Amino acid sequence: MSFEKKKEVKINFPENMQSGAYANNTMITHTKEEFIMDFLIVAPPAGTVTARVITSPGHMKRFLAALQENIGKYEQKFGKIEVTAAPRETIDFVPPTKH
Repeated sequence: MSFEKKKEVKINFPENMQSGAYANNTMITHTKEEFIMDFLIVAPPAGTVTARVITSPGHMKRFLAALQENIGKYEQKFGKIEVTAAPRETIDFVPPTKH
């Protein structure tokens, strides 16, 4: 019987990131090699990207599974999350012009 020693990884958490980034909207796109998640604060007529995460398709699938597991745990503890109706109008995202 072989026992693998658990590896400890020290994570550096930069102080400027410790407060997190709020988002009320997300845009997700992908290529064959990666998924790109842009987290935004949108308050028409403008919006701002607050964070961008780029990851591999394999990691994205694990991320999705982790989200599903945590939503299940949340709902067991606090009750079912009600999904609100989608906005009646669509928002067209226009890239900023460079000066």
